[in-house]
Amino acid sequence: MFDILVYLYETYYRPDACPDAQTLAKKLTSVGFDEDEISEAIDWLSVLAATTKNLQQQAESTGFRIYVPLENAVLGSAAIGFMVFLESTKLLTAQQREIVIECALALNETPISLDKLKIIVLMMLWSQEKEPDLLMFDELLLSDDEVSPHLLH
Repeated sequence: MFDILVYLYETYYRPDACPDAQTLAKKLTSVGFDEDEISEAIDWLSVLAATTKNLQQQAESTGFRIYVPLENAVLGSAAIGFMVFLESTKLLTAQQREIVIECALALNETPISLDKLKIIVLMMLWSQEKEPDLLMFDELLLSDDEVSPHLLH
């Protein structure tokens, strides 16, 4: 599924340039992606869109975020540390963090790898038609092996 998300990010500069789900599925099939992965990616993109819409209607939070045990298990300390880093450097808002958390929880993976979380962040920004600044872009494109983990202090 993540290969499809990266393909969409690279192929469609803006989400509104992306075709409807049925046309997109046909295009992805013709490119060679597996039908199950296509279905999973399209479902995940629907979760992203719904979560974004719901959270944009709420007021911005200024409180401290406490992660419940399920979120800790799914995200893991590396992913949580990375999100704290992005938020503390003002590269991610509280609402965007919540979108990323919801989209990560929608996956059937525990814990989610830092590389996959970075793709989720990139897709969240893409869905909001926001360009990551250079610092964030570097952070998102480096793999787990190329960067030291962002630890919680």
